Amino acid sequence: MEYPIHAFLRGDGRDGRGRLLTEVLAFDNGRLEAVHDFIQWLFPLREASRAVPGSPVMGEDEAAAIRADPKAQDGLRAALERMARFYAGTDHWLARFDHNHLRITRIITAVRDLLGREEAARFHAGLLARVGAAGGPVNAESLRHWERALGPA
Repeated sequence: MEYPIHAFLRGDGRDGRGRLLTEVLAFDNGRLEAVHDFIQWLFPLREASRAVPGSPVMGEDEAAAIRADPKAQDGLRAALERMARFYAGTDHWLARFDHNHLRITRIITAVRDLLGREEAARFHAGLLARVGAAGGPVNAESLRHWERALGPA
């Protein structure tokens, strides 16, 4: 069975707007900030997005297919690296409230589920270092969501 998110992360499927993974990963930081319908494809969850209705929802069989496919895993790692560069290279999300805080929760959750807790923890640690260096501007509730998304050690 062909799963759309799996095919997208593998690099040979298209998202809901017809974009390939390579096209989304090539977005500049401004486009990553302004476009809101790609994050659900890069970092799929088993629950529907409240922010972008109609976004894909990953079932357990599709999650297993992604975890078992080295090419899809590589695509997910490339997406994680791109978003890590985005958060390292921009400051606007270092605010009390920002839509990126929800994106970060999604990223940590998806990475934990599909790549493992260790990779999610590295991403999380990088974010916390960035928040700390900026004087801790992110609200405590968002920080708790990120911690909960990471799950128990």
